Amino acid sequence: MKYQIRWALIFFLTPVLLWLFLLIVLPHIDLLLMSFRVEDDYGEMTWSFSNYMNFFNEPIYWLTFVRTAVYSILVTFLTFVTALPVAFYITKVASPRFQGFLAMLLLLPFWVSELVRVYGWMILLRESGVINHFLLRLGILDRPVEMLYNDVTMVMGLVYTSMLFMSVPLISALESLDNSLIEAAYDLGADMWSILFRIIIPHSMPGIVSGSIVVFMLTLGNYLTPNLMGGKNSLWFTEQIYNQFIASFNWNQGAAFGFLLLVLSSLVIWTGLKLTRQKLTGVIK
Repeated sequence: MKYQIRWALIFFLTPVLLWLFLLIVLPHIDLLLMSFRVEDDYGEMTWSFSNYMNFFNEPIYWLTFVRTAVYSILVTFLTFVTALPVAFYITKVASPRFQGFLAMLLLLPFWVSELVRVYGWMILLRESGVINHFLLRLGILDRPVEMLYNDVTMVMGLVYTSMLFMSVPLISALESLDNSLIEAAYDLGADMWSILFRIIIPHSMPGIVSGSIVVFMLTLGNYLTPNLMGGKNSLWFTEQIYNQFIASFNWNQGAAFGFLLLVLSSLVIWTGLKLTRQKLTGVIK
């Protein structure tokens, strides 16, 4: 019986391990080696750190890198602030018979691709879009206003595209919160903010950290939304990587930039886990 379980485990784990190795580990190893290779004056490939040094020597690269990190953290925080009331309402305020329906409404926009959702926002916010049309008809504006292609619109689009990945872990965490704890806190004279910071947030911390990790990584590696809603001045680091791979055909430099982005995401996630005193194994359960 023990051998049967062992062979069954090997049978089911082998495709997963092969998938991880062939499609994730092996390409990353190849890109890592590629990032340390440069072409010399004779057209031969040599080993060097110059691809990484180019990042620090060009201000546009590391300034874009820092800007992307700061905006990704900001988007993660705003997504949490937006998703927490939604998750709390669905799990603790709404009637149990409507909770599934409300959760379905939350999921519904994400049944279509990110590209369609971003273009929907562009139709609403562009100079000839729906919002400008109604503001002109109501006499609030004298002429159309361009609401796209700025940092505020880009952040709003990133928050919208990330909402689901923060809401679902929060809903899962809040469902296990006993309502009697909140009722007891109210009976003892606690105000809304005390209940929020002493009961709701501490209890939801695994869901908060889990959602924040996913949202931060997706935002940091997002290319579509900053490019479409932020315009030419978005200065997102993934665009620098895209330009190196596709526009300049400099795969070695692009690989170096990609690994710098990977190191950044790993450091931020590690710092967040340390600050919140959470373990990765407990967060991903």
